[in-house]
Amino acid sequence: MSQRPNIIFIVADDLGFADLGCYGGREAEFGAVSPQLDALAAQGIRFTQGYSNSPVCSPTRFALMTARYQYRLRGAAEEPINSKSRGSTTLGLPAEHPTMPSLLKQAGYRTALIGKWHLGYPPAFGPLRSGYDEFFGPMSGGVDYFTHCSSNGQHDLWFGEEERAEEGYLTDLISHRAVDYIDRMAARDGSEGEAPFFLSLHYTAPHWPWETRDDEALAQEVKTNLFHLHGGNIHTYRRMIHHMDEGIGWVMQALRRHGMERDTLVIFTSDNGGERFSDSWPLVGGKMDLTEGGIRVPWIAHWPAVIPAGQVSAQHCMTMDWSTTVIEAAGAQADPAYPLDGVSLLPVLRDAGRTFARPLHWRMNHRGQRALRDGKWKYLRVDGHDYLFDLSADERERANLAGRDPARLAALRDAWESWNQTMPPIPEDATVSLGYSVKDMPQR
Repeated sequence: MSQRPNIIFIVADDLGFADLGCYGGREAEFGAVSPQLDALAAQGIRFTQGYSNSPVCSPTRFALMTARYQYRLRGAAEEPINSKSRGSTTLGLPAEHPTMPSLLKQAGYRTALIGKWHLGYPPAFGPLRSGYDEFFGPMSGGVDYFTHCSSNGQHDLWFGEEERAEEGYLTDLISHRAVDYIDRMAARDGSEGEAPFFLSLHYTAPHWPWETRDDEALAQEVKTNLFHLHGGNIHTYRRMIHHMDEGIGWVMQALRRHGMERDTLVIFTSDNGGERFSDSWPLVGGKMDLTEGGIRVPWIAHWPAVIPAGQVSAQHCMTMDWSTTVIEAAGAQADPAYPLDGVSLLPVLRDAGRTFARPLHWRMNHRGQRALRDGKWKYLRVDGHDYLFDLSADERERANLAGRDPARLAALRDAWESWNQTMPPIPEDATVSLGYSVKDMPQR
């Protein structure tokens, strides 16, 4: 690397593993769903065995921000943090904890979060208290795309730490704000030695409610129940992804316009697996599940100065590894009092043929779930039942080998138990917030 890169870390919300064309997704009735992201993958690197730190949003975001297992922080025990936590002084990302943006800021980066936060509310918590110079977006987990109100009916669009109304479709507002940020950073780059920038671009798409640019009338219909249980379909869902994809195209155009594309690391992923209209083929499960469909997610990286075009990697990785990668790429240093759990993927970005052993661990309060991915093997527990899968042969997790290979099951279970002993226990008052159940729709 001849210079420190600008970095844009893009996170979709509840995107399924196969929702993008480059991950095998089907075309919509209007054509390709994700041409911009497909192009980034073709021009960079696409990971086939990448995971989120959790199958639900705010716990993953704790790991994203800290580059550590989220289980180390009390707020991440909520599955997820809900809007009832507004005013809490415990359910959020503590301002004193080092974060990816705070470490980059210490290293001289300009930092901004445009989009979803979902890590606690001011005055105790907030993006400006955790390393960001600027913030525009919602603080909560889910908001209406037009009224920008959260599930409790409160308006939830912020500029810094002030709530302020702005008209427009939220996906587009986020995209336009990101382009404006790049334009402003480029305008400042004329001065000698101007610092690079780090932009967290966190969309709420394609999270419910199921609204495209043309569905403003639905905002009044769903204002008392943003879960939108009576509506939505795959056609609306794909259009919502396409709107986000278009915005990412605007962001890339801005980088090209300013001659920044070559030296900007762009990362794309989802905070967890897909929701009710998503496509996760060939995986089973989705949001809230530790089966593969709940945690295996798209990971795309584009950095022309470093990453050769057309790369595909089978390296195992999860959210906090990418945060660690960003910290290393920026030349920042971790705080020794808060050692990172993530592992840098920079060697893989330079050479997709390189791989290394990377055991990955998860646990969930919901349904008493636990999982360990180690090589081709996966140990899984759901509702007290233990399973063993060979993911190299059975990504769909249908052939349970626990009875055939009890010694391997026991070894992986012991490895998970040993790891779990290094983490704080799940607090007794931790909550699980489910938007719907089998009474609303059949199980997957």
